[in-house]
Amino acid sequence: MPINLSKGQKVDLTKGNPGLKSIMVGLGWDVNAFDSGADFDLDAAAFMVGENGKCPTEKEFVFYGNLEHGSGAVKHMGDNLTGEGEGDDEQILIDLTKIPANVSKVAFTCTIYEADTRRQNFGQVSNAFIRIVDEGSGTELIRYDLGEDFSIETAVVVGELYRHNGEWKFNAIGSGFQGGLAALCGHYGIEVA
Repeated sequence: MPINLSKGQKVDLTKGNPGLKSIMVGLGWDVNAFDSGADFDLDAAAFMVGENGKCPTEKEFVFYGNLEHGSGAVKHMGDNLTGEGEGDDEQILIDLTKIPANVSKVAFTCTIYEADTRRQNFGQVSNAFIRIVDEGSGTELIRYDLGEDFSIETAVVVGELYRHNGEWKFNAIGSGFQGGLAALCGHYGIEVA
């Protein structure tokens, strides 16, 4: 039985699951039934940040344009252009044992590709969720449904894994940003062209 979190809730990940090494972070969503004239393409990404809340370099930003961190700790399984079908729309694999020591947090985000041009926002998206699965056993450990409706936001920080006293915990964030991926990159100290 996974732990269902609500916004702002924090939960231990490794303390209650000793020996947990590899996890799969699945993100999913549905697009509300109306036609905005363009397809929705939501993108999941992971920002590996240090104590200062910033990515040490741009290599710690793992997304559809940089699918794997050099350490092998974070691996994006690829872009899903439509979000159709049941279950996870995009998945990110994490090896907790390989996360570099200078990374204290891995933030999982979701953005809408070309949101401004396509006039799209998270108010048009429903049933968004993040779930964490023990890759070894296939057991779903944590699930967070972003119940609340966003309106004008084009980017969301869904949740984050963070190091605490040598253990890993998960925080359900669910905070929206305007300005899409560029705003998120700025927030995490990545310069975008």
